[in-house]
Amino acid sequence: MQVESQQERAEQKLKRYFPPQQAEVLAEVITDAYNSLVKTGDFNELKAIVAQLAQAQQRTEQRVDTLAMRMEELAQAQQRTEQHMNMLAMRMDELAQEMKLFARGLTQVRADLGGLSRSVGYALENEAYRMLPAFLLRQHNLQVTDRLVRTEIAGEEINIFGKARRNGQELLIVGETKLQLDERRSNRQEESETLAQLARKVQVVRQSHPGLEIVPLLITHFARPSFVQRAAEQGVIVVQSFEW
Repeated sequence: MQVESQQERAEQKLKRYFPPQQAEVLAEVITDAYNSLVKTGDFNELKAIVAQLAQAQQRTEQRVDTLAMRMEELAQAQQRTEQHMNMLAMRMDELAQEMKLFARGLTQVRADLGGLSRSVGYALENEAYRMLPAFLLRQHNLQVTDRLVRTEIAGEEINIFGKARRNGQELLIVGETKLQLDERRSNRQEESETLAQLARKVQVVRQSHPGLEIVPLLITHFARPSFVQRAAEQGVIVVQSFEW
């Protein structure tokens, strides 16, 4: 064996200086001591490795604990997010209901405004029937010879319609009422549509009464001077209610 070889070599060397019996004992003691020293070194190394493993285990456990805490925080954050989403969904439902109520209310307001607008429009027309004859005679030398009325010709509603005479010539009056013609509140397209609507009605009357000159009117509470001029260029008389 290797241990015996080491002991024998040690014994041979010791016999040079000691008697054989003493050399044998000393070699045995030295060999045992050497073997014990090696085993102690291995044990110390093992202890160091175990200590390192313990530290690594401790760090792992700390990381696991930190991860567990982080997971718990994420779970709580997720729970809060779900609560907020539920609250948001409830609020969205409430807003949807409010929007439905608002839409219904807006529809009613529009209906009421439409009815009010028609009422005011009819009131302006009724006032025009009374006031226009004197105004047209005074300002445009047009003598109304028949009562002004609201009528329908060829499916087209005519707000103001009547017969008149100027310098012995028989004429027809075709008028449209508009509450307000203000460039600051209505764009040029709306103004053009108003003039186009009146022109269409004039054309319908001309087809049903060929040979008669037609005087187109626009009756309103207020019109911008620029619109009055633009209408005059198209042969349209603009009459504002404050003028009569």
